Amino acid sequence: METNRDARRTGVLLINLGTPDAPTPEALRRYLREFLSDPRVVDLPRWQWLPLLHGVILRTRPKRSAAAYARIWTKDGSPLRLYTERLAEGLQRSLGLPVRIAMRYGNPRIEAGLQELRRAGVERLIALPLYPQYSATTTATAYDALGETLRHWRHVPPLRWVGDYHREPEYIDALARSVERHWQTRGQGERLLLSFHGLPERYAREGDPYPEQCRATAEALVARLGLSEGQWALSYQSRFGREPWLTPYTDETLVHWAREGVRAVDVICPGFATDCLETLEEIAMENRDHFLAAGGERFHYIPALNDHPDHVRLLAGLVRREGQGWL
Repeated sequence: METNRDARRTGVLLINLGTPDAPTPEALRRYLREFLSDPRVVDLPRWQWLPLLHGVILRTRPKRSAAAYARIWTKDGSPLRLYTERLAEGLQRSLGLPVRIAMRYGNPRIEAGLQELRRAGVERLIALPLYPQYSATTTATAYDALGETLRHWRHVPPLRWVGDYHREPEYIDALARSVERHWQTRGQGERLLLSFHGLPERYAREGDPYPEQCRATAEALVARLGLSEGQWALSYQSRFGREPWLTPYTDETLVHWAREGVRAVDVICPGFATDCLETLEEIAMENRDHFLAAGGERFHYIPALNDHPDHVRLLAGLVRREGQGWL
């Protein structure tokens, strides 16, 4: 793609949640300390939460989490980082603009991504958090981290955001085509489960629009696929702690389906732009085992969009729209 001199001054920062540097307890302890210390993620009073985090959770959870990460780790490293890097490369080729990645937690840090763009001559910035559905626990905390970095800069570049894209037609079409490709090669299950990352119910009551956007994504996708009521369901995964989270829960839904006689299911996670621990280990391994142990016979996980050309086209379109007047 040809760009003029003015357009090349614009750069894109692709922000994903993050990943540990290695599948080891030490790396997981560093990663979880940063992640779970964020008040956006766990908003309990600090005097109540931090002693529990440092006194109990960071003493026990890193070892278990490291074992889970080891099950999905590739020879090239973390799947989340690998797919994010490939996605950035495809987006840069499509746009003809500098594109760099950053992780909200872990490496490469947001500060490092911004510094790379500045060294590339970028004077205007488009930030693209890889969260189709907005939540204060994901999108907003990326805003926080970017703002915290830029507040130390003498010359802050003009900045634009892609806040969410939960009902963008290109996003729904990309998801639908991924499901259709799966059905063509692996066959169609009796039911399709759309599993999203969970959130404490209290966060939604306090104004987080995340569950509404998840529902909107799910309804648009199943309408595009032509599924009727009874052929699909929405659920939430990855809960922890004692307070109620958004329901229905993914694991309980799959067990219930198997016990009522459903033998074949397909599961897709539309809220995850790239595959990661929560999709490859929690869904494709752990929840698969739950379904089969309860009497199910065939379980297929439909991968995230990752670096597929459909995903690149979708994100390039979002950047071009957000960059109107700049590009």
